[in-house]
Amino acid sequence: MNKKTLRLKYKQLRKQLREEEIEELSLQIANQLLTLPIWDKTYYHLFLSIVEQKEINTEYVLQILAGKDKEIVVSKSDFNTQKMTHYLLTDATKIRKNEYHIPEPVDGLEVPVSKIDVIFVPLLAFDTNGNRVGYGKGFYDLFLAASKPGTLKIGLSFFEAELKIEDVFEFDQQLHYCVTPNKIYTFVHENV
Repeated sequence: MNKKTLRLKYKQLRKQLREEEIEELSLQIANQLLTLPIWDKTYYHLFLSIVEQKEINTEYVLQILAGKDKEIVVSKSDFNTQKMTHYLLTDATKIRKNEYHIPEPVDGLEVPVSKIDVIFVPLLAFDTNGNRVGYGKGFYDLFLAASKPGTLKIGLSFFEAELKIEDVFEFDQQLHYCVTPNKIYTFVHENV
C-alpha cells in the first residue's frame, strides 16, 4: 500500500479505539520497551501525545525514563521551517498545546540534536523493513536525518507491521525498532 492509503487506514483504525483501550495498549508498549537493550544511554527524545489524534499515551514511557533517571528531551515544531527545536524536560518546563493540538514546551534549555541518543518516533503505520508513515509533514524525517550516527530510532505503534510501504523515498528515515503491544520488531540497516 502507498502512504496516502495507509494514512487513511490507520487514522480510521485509531478513531475506533476507546480511551480504555488506548491506555491499556500504551501500557503494554511501555512494558515491551523495558526489554530493549537501550537503557545504557543518557538523552532520550520523546514525543508528547496528541490526544485528539488518539496517539499512544507516552506518559508511561515518560515515567520509565524518569524512573531510570534519564535526560528527557521534548520538541517544539516550527511549521514555517519544518524544523524542530529540542528542549530538556524539567520540573520547570511549561507545556502548552499548539494550534495542531501538539503539546510542546514553551521554552527552556535547548538540547542539540547531536546529544540525543534515542528517539521515540510517532507514526501511523510501518512496514517489515522499518519504513514508517507519519502525518506527512516531514518533521521527523528531517530530525532523524540530522541525528548523529548510532542514534537509535524506535517507533511506537498500536498496530502490527504492514508487509511493504510502496512509495518509500530516499530521504525517508528507517527505524531500528518498532514496538507494538504484542511484539518488538528489530530492523537491521547497513548504515548502523
